[in-house]
Amino acid sequence: MHEPMYLFLAMLSTIDLVLSSVTMPKMASLFLTGIQEIEFNVCLAQMFLIHALSAMESAVLLAMAFDRFVAICHPLRHASVLTGPTVAKIGLAALTRGFAFFFPLPFILKRLSYCRTHTVTHSFCLHQDIMKLSCTDTTVNVVYGLFIILSVMGVDSLLIGFSYILILRAVLELSSRGAALKAFNTCISHLCAVLVFYVPLIGLSVVHRLGGPTSLLHVMMANIYLLLPPVVNPIVYGAKT
Repeated sequence: MHEPMYLFLAMLSTIDLVLSSVTMPKMASLFLTGIQEIEFNVCLAQMFLIHALSAMESAVLLAMAFDRFVAICHPLRHASVLTGPTVAKIGLAALTRGFAFFFPLPFILKRLSYCRTHTVTHSFCLHQDIMKLSCTDTTVNVVYGLFIILSVMGVDSLLIGFSYILILRAVLELSSRGAALKAFNTCISHLCAVLVFYVPLIGLSVVHRLGGPTSLLHVMMANIYLLLPPVVNPIVYGAKT
């Protein structure tokens, strides 16, 4: 249980638990009791935690991709590269980056004036959703939001894709078909976790960037984006393990 992949799994599970704890009580209250109000500062705090935790999860998935790359492409160096202190530093870096990049979001939202409806369209608070309620110029919010999405999730997804290109090349160079399948089989769970996280995230970002009135599709994509990974990840890794 002290191996790097299990430590990364512990980080992933912790992030999923905290993310569920941030969103599920209010969502349950909304659907079960019909209480639809949320105080503005509480909404901003929830929004910050949702985005920051998502960035941390993206970083952990990238670290897991790096772990698979070293394990398959440089197996003899795996124990020396991914030591306990190194894994701890990676976890601290993921925490720091998630906090630093998304910390300004509540403040650039508070400076806006809200003279339209005060009703958010999702079951929880998102930056894009709150921003649409403003009747003042939101250029700073749009630019900064796009910047952090591209520089955090965008860069992570590109690096994960690049690592799997290198993994696939190394696997295809193995002389034995059985050895190649066995090596790539160790990546299946991680690939599922990556798809479960990034596909809803990209879909939600695309439908919000396209503009237009918020529809049932927006709401469903937002709920899938938050609820699917915490539900699917334990099933995928539990069944695989």
